[in-house]
Amino acid sequence: MQNELTCNQVIALMSFYVEDKLNSRLKEYVDEHLRHCPECREVYMQSKKIMKHILTLSDEFEEPKQYYTKQYEDFKHNLSAYIDNELDANESLRIKKIAISNPLARKDLEDMYQFKKMLHNSFEKTRSDWKNDYSKLIINKLEKNYQQIGLDPFYKLLGAFTVLISLIVFGFLAILYF
Repeated sequence: MQNELTCNQVIALMSFYVEDKLNSRLKEYVDEHLRHCPECREVYMQSKKIMKHILTLSDEFEEPKQYYTKQYEDFKHNLSAYIDNELDANESLRIKKIAISNPLARKDLEDMYQFKKMLHNSFEKTRSDWKNDYSKLIINKLEKNYQQIGLDPFYKLLGAFTVLISLIVFGFLAILYF
């Protein structure tokens, strides 16, 4: 790895840096970049501020222990299947009832839908970005042109076999008549 990181690389590593989850060598590279780049330093300060705010919020809004029930554990176990419509009607209804009656379950369900939406949007963005990747488009066009120009290997083999048989036949005819 180079000693200098780009702004995009630093931004991609920022959450790990703020949470102090980078190895020492990579942390040094980010430190060096932050010393020289005011834009990334500002992003770091904002990220650190947001992380501190989130940690204080989680302490303030910790859910009461009364919502951690066996029902809630079952809900968590079946949440992914519910989101993906893999449960039967009775089980789906039971999950809905738990989500209505348990605020913690309701929050988990909302978070899961948000996550699913984020993944879907990310996929759509990636798919639309692919359309603008001109190198892939050019390679696809070249492959299509090659496939149109190229002959089927069976016909190539058939042509070679025909030429070989013709040469053998003409060789025997030449030997017989000359």
